[in-house]
Amino acid sequence: MLRSKVDEQPFARRLGMRLVELDEGYSKVVMEPSWENRNFFGTVHGGAIFSLIDQAFGAAANSHGAVAVAISVTVDYLRPASPDETLYAEAREVSRTRRISTYNIEVRNQEGQLKATCLAMAYRRDERIQFE
Repeated sequence: MLRSKVDEQPFARRLGMRLVELDEGYSKVVMEPSWENRNFFGTVHGGAIFSLIDQAFGAAANSHGAVAVAISVTVDYLRPASPDETLYAEAREVSRTRRISTYNIEVRNQEGQLKATCLAMAYRRDERIQFE
């Protein structure tokens, strides 16, 4: 159910994102950037890359079935991405306690070139995820 809810988000669909892998504490999201995602340098806007990271982070953090919300996200942009590149964000859980979980997230292109890295933390609430 989480998988379909992640992919149904209008914002993610608008940016061309799709969840391709989901497991407990792990997710992989693909984005096909469009020319509308460009910044004034002609490369993929940092906000689009951040959104890709956030999509992978949210899926991985909520993969255990408990509601998890972001409390900290630190992104390092390493290389520009071209709008004609396919981008992948992989989120991996580093640690998880009752209240806090931490994730390393990497963004790479279709050739495996690293574009951005991220360290993100989520607050885990006492409620289970419930969808109508």
